[in-house]
Amino acid sequence: MAAMIGPLNVRRSILVMAPPSRVWEEFKSFDSISAWFGQGHQLHAFEPRLSGQVEMSVEVEGERRRYGGEIIAFDPEREVSMTINWRAPHAWPVPTIWTIRLSPLYEGTMVEIFHHGFERLGPDAADNLQGYEEGWDIKHLKTLRSIIER
Repeated sequence: MAAMIGPLNVRRSILVMAPPSRVWEEFKSFDSISAWFGQGHQLHAFEPRLSGQVEMSVEVEGERRRYGGEIIAFDPEREVSMTINWRAPHAWPVPTIWTIRLSPLYEGTMVEIFHHGFERLGPDAADNLQGYEEGWDIKHLKTLRSIIER
């Protein structure tokens, strides 16, 4: 079941010249996903299945902060969605969601990463959305494309 993308979201995408079945190969194990998704942050756990756990960390203001959640949608060759929340003491009142979608396009696959669910944060939604919009780039997606197209 696909995650519903809310109105407040950050979206980054790239076209990879390979079918979704080939792109999905890079989602099947911790080692394969950490090779491309672990760019800019460290991936500690990724269990590629529904209800699997995801754990990451990133340096913020000189401090290593952990965050993660649970895989809530796992549809091979189409989508993986996970709840994301900072660990205490930086946790939000509710998690946001990351969704990675694969869609066939031309002779390849459009790979999209959404960070969404900011509207769930109430009055803090606007500042959080702006911060992530300004901070996210596509280094993860460029690395994924280079692994697949080499």
